[in-house]
Amino acid sequence: MVWVPLRTTRTDRRAPLRPPTPRCTTMSLEWLLDWSWSLDGLRDFIATGIQSFRDCDATALAAVACLLLLFVWYCYHVGREQPRAYATVNALMQSAEANGVQNGFVYCHSPECVRCTHHDGLNQKLYHNLQEYAKRYSWSGMGRIHKGIREQGRYLNSRPSIQKPEVFFLPDLPTMPYFSRDAQKHDVELLERNFQTILCEFETLYKAFSNCSLPQGWKMNSTPSGEWFTFYLVNQGVCVPRNCRRCPRTYRLLGSLRTCIGNNVFGNACISVLSPGTVIAEHYGPTNIRIRCHLGLKTPSNCELVVGGEPQCWAEGRCLLFDDSFLHTAFHEGPPEEGPRVVFMVDLWHPNVAAAERQALDFIFAPGR
Repeated sequence: MVWVPLRTTRTDRRAPLRPPTPRCTTMSLEWLLDWSWSLDGLRDFIATGIQSFRDCDATALAAVACLLLLFVWYCYHVGREQPRAYATVNALMQSAEANGVQNGFVYCHSPECVRCTHHDGLNQKLYHNLQEYAKRYSWSGMGRIHKGIREQGRYLNSRPSIQKPEVFFLPDLPTMPYFSRDAQKHDVELLERNFQTILCEFETLYKAFSNCSLPQGWKMNSTPSGEWFTFYLVNQGVCVPRNCRRCPRTYRLLGSLRTCIGNNVFGNACISVLSPGTVIAEHYGPTNIRIRCHLGLKTPSNCELVVGGEPQCWAEGRCLLFDDSFLHTAFHEGPPEEGPRVVFMVDLWHPNVAAAERQALDFIFAPGR
């Protein structure tokens, strides 16, 4: 409280007659008289406050003192704390533990693999990204994402072993190993209508294998047995320009898909080739916000995809949709003369992820953030 001197007229005493004084002298005298009166009031106020404290219970005074000390300690602690430096989402996902065996399952050795990397600071970074998004746009529709980031550790640790997304779990999404074709009907039908286009571009690419063991643009993945090659057009949300130029019609087709994930690290599009005798180790995908679509290009006998313990076979010219956050594996046990198993793989949004959530997730998991 600030005590402000009041300009009042003293009526309880009569001022003696004095000779006229200069105006500035008169103002000084009036101010001093008023200030003297104000000091009297301030003294009375302080005395009243002290008496009030004396009348208070000792326990209450001790509680007030403790709260005051805690407040001072908190201010000191916050003042000493250094600003937190946030690494990018990609760096956090690609930081460590990408070599070896975890939870009894073999992981790949690539430092670029989102699925196979973890970091304790990831949830803090994701929450920071969510807050930044909400400030720019809105918190509207962010309930599930906020809940998922806030309780990510509990969700991932309490998930049954059949489904354990390695990076991000969005709660309250329908859970099933396989999806019907109607889940993303438009995109499924568009891919199947362009089956021959994609197959022709693959066959042109595959001719290069006769000249060298691993042609430019192809990537070899680690497997317990056999050989597994991939040719990426989009790798973790990043377009691969040189590869796209070699498959121009397939790349243009991606732009026509309504639910293709193309702007965040969970989005991929590639040609996947399994040679005869190949087994892919059981593993989990990074998230449940997507469904993975396989368009069969070449499907020899004795080739299977097993998701959540349920086996399915590919068919040429047909799409197979599944949730790769379930434990899954694939193998090709057909004879060598039948050639490789080939699918065109593209990641689509889970049909129950709303448009506002997709926009926010693209912002939160944008490549390079």
